[in-house]
Amino acid sequence: MTQPVLGIIGGSGLYDIDGLEAKTWRRVETPWGAPSDELLFGRLAGIQCVFLPRHGRGHPTSPTHLNYRANIDALKRSGVTDVISLSAVGSLKETLPPGHFVVVDQFIDRSFAREKSFFGEGIVAHVSMAHPVCTRLGDVLFESAAALGLPVTRGGTYLVMEGPQFSTKAESELYRSWGCSVIGMTNMPEAKLAREAELCYATVAMVTDFDCWHPDHDHVTVEAVVRVLLANADNARTLVKAAVPKLGQTRNLCPCGCDRALDHAIITAADRRDAALAAKLDVVAGRVLRG
Repeated sequence: MTQPVLGIIGGSGLYDIDGLEAKTWRRVETPWGAPSDELLFGRLAGIQCVFLPRHGRGHPTSPTHLNYRANIDALKRSGVTDVISLSAVGSLKETLPPGHFVVVDQFIDRSFAREKSFFGEGIVAHVSMAHPVCTRLGDVLFESAAALGLPVTRGGTYLVMEGPQFSTKAESELYRSWGCSVIGMTNMPEAKLAREAELCYATVAMVTDFDCWHPDHDHVTVEAVVRVLLANADNARTLVKAAVPKLGQTRNLCPCGCDRALDHAIITAADRRDAALAAKLDVVAGRVLRG
């Protein structure tokens, strides 16, 4: 049986979590470098939680320059078992207006300038990303949002672009033709790395505005977007408070297999593995490397 420790990654506008008791900011060192910021440790409804502001407090780091590997390693190193990712996004569908939440179930990764794996030369591994988020987490987040009366949709594809510039109109229309629901810049390789680290992971994508495909896009002011961003952040905090007691209940193995993602993923023979890389992977993949 596992007593979950909940990790919460806050996106734009979310730089702390209200209601944490016995909270303390703590620097966590990783072999992959420094995470985005110190991590905020505390308890919510008696459940141990660890919060990480994805861009750092004050938002000093762009999506491309985030150290995704350090962020995920730091969460796992802190005992986290389940990760809730909160992300500001643009909408690619008329039915998902500003202020709407989408509990994502798929991604298309169009990022290209980021380190995307903990593994590499010396230790090769291939994890399945067919179902990139934990259904168990997603169900609880959706049910909690619906119970609160928040505008929420269960399921949708998140197109991850590199940035930091926004899309051209042609790109936006292309992604719409692919059936994507929302567009953002941060959930890849975050979701891939969480899977490699055997962490349950789910995303709540928070719509701030319509992407540039929408005929009203050019009339949206920065002030209006910021207003929605802040309202979304408040609703996200409320959602976290509602979901944490349900997600923090003692449980057995994850029915989705997230916590066993490396069981058959490592291809490199034990006698050919790079010792230095194995040492860096001790927290992320030690369960199977030491087995």
